[in-house]
Amino acid sequence: MTEERGYGVPEVLRLVKITYRQLDYWARTELVVPSVSDAGGSGTKRLYSFRDIVELRVIKSLLDTGVSLHNIRKAIEYLRDLNEAPTGTTLVSDGDRVYAEDSPGALLDLLAEGQGVFAIAIDKVWKDLEKSVGKSRPGRDAARAGGR
Repeated sequence: MTEERGYGVPEVLRLVKITYRQLDYWARTELVVPSVSDAGGSGTKRLYSFRDIVELRVIKSLLDTGVSLHNIRKAIEYLRDLNEAPTGTTLVSDGDRVYAEDSPGALLDLLAEGQGVFAIAIDKVWKDLEKSVGKSRPGRDAARAGGR
């Protein structure tokens, strides 16, 4: 088994763009506990894994949109429950609720016991219609319709 590289606090603060106080609070309240090495007293260092840093970035992004730490905890728990790296997951927030998109057009409300909601990507509808309209010949089809 290969040991994972640990990222020290100064590097984590720089990568995530948060303060030491935020990082310390999130570690003490177990929002994100450093998975490589936690501080065990004076002279010990917290070391975070790459996945820890991803979680911290997600937390920071959700905070920036106005999501409460209480709701962020639920979103992070959902991501942790995924066995593999959650790279195929997109989190969506309106500043209050947090949703996960695991497949195109299907959102899961992470704060309502996994209630499913659906999304319609207007740009996809627009592009699909442009392709369909482009396949029909407006002049010829209009002439045919007018002649009937």
